[in-house]
This record gives sequence, C-alpha cells and structure tokens, in this order.
Amino acid sequence: MIKDGYLTSLPRELKWVVVLFIITVSVGFYIGIGYVNETTDANSKGIVENYIGNESDELAKVMRFKKSKHEIFSILHTHFLSLSVIFLIISLLLYGVPMNIRLRKFLILEPLLSVNLTFGGIFFVWLGFEWVSYIVMFSGMLMTVCYSASVVLILFGLTKNNINTSQG
Repeated sequence: MIKDGYLTSLPRELKWVVVLFIITVSVGFYIGIGYVNETTDANSKGIVENYIGNESDELAKVMRFKKSKHEIFSILHTHFLSLSVIFLIISLLLYGVPMNIRLRKFLILEPLLSVNLTFGGIFFVWLGFEWVSYIVMFSGMLMTVCYSASVVLILFGLTKNNINTSQG
C-alpha cells in the first residue's frame, strides 16, 4: 500500500525523476492547450466549427470541414487513453503529498471525470448537439485548473522535506 506523504521521503534521485517527468508531461499538456486555443479560439463557436465545420459561413477567415468518422475516433481514442494514463500517474504522485483529504480527493477524481465530459462532449458536438460545446469548454477549463494545481502541489511536496531539513 502507498503511504500518504511518501514524496517527501523519496531519495533525491527519484525526486529528480518525478520533477523531470512533471516538466516533460507539462510541456506536452500545455502545448495541447495552446493547440486547442489555436483551433477553437477558446470559445463555444470555435469548438463547434472545429468538429462540424463552417462551410456555410462564406465570410469565415479559415474554412473548416466536418471531421470524418475516422478523424473523430482517432482524436477521441488518443485523448481518452493518453490523458487517463497521465491523470492516473499525477493522481498517484499527488497522493504522496500531505494535504487536505477533500482537496486531494477532488484533484484526483475530477480530471478523470473531465476527460469523459470533455471528449465525450466533443463526440456529441460532432453528432450535431452544438450546445454540448459549453460543457466541453467548462470541463476542459476545470481539467486544466486541476492539472495545474496538482503539478504545483506535487513540486512543492517534493521540496518540502528538503526545505524542512535545510532549516534544522
């Protein structure tokens, strides 16, 4: 069984592995967020246009076409699998940081719920339920906030023991 607060007791080498993992996965995560902002203009209309196109808008600056069944399944497949593994690893690391139990439970469970809402929602947008784009936007933002908070807490948790021992 994993001990609560174990990150503070890891050997220095393993702490560096965790830090480098967090940095590397965060670069990929935030590049993905940048890509989403680029392709959707970070708004509901942009989400809809990105997946079902905007061919009827003759004044559109960028012409977009509805994603094919192959494209949408590829997007959903890769995001469901990769983000669920990322959030599992982040959750296991977060469990190693001493903190409020309710906050930890929220930060561990919410991102996985948001993966389902965000990418399940994208599928429903693709099917033509445009109003679901608001759920996609909200759950995507919440997932990003939880990811960011978790990363900060993990990095702080890794240094906590070093700070405490260097003062004494």
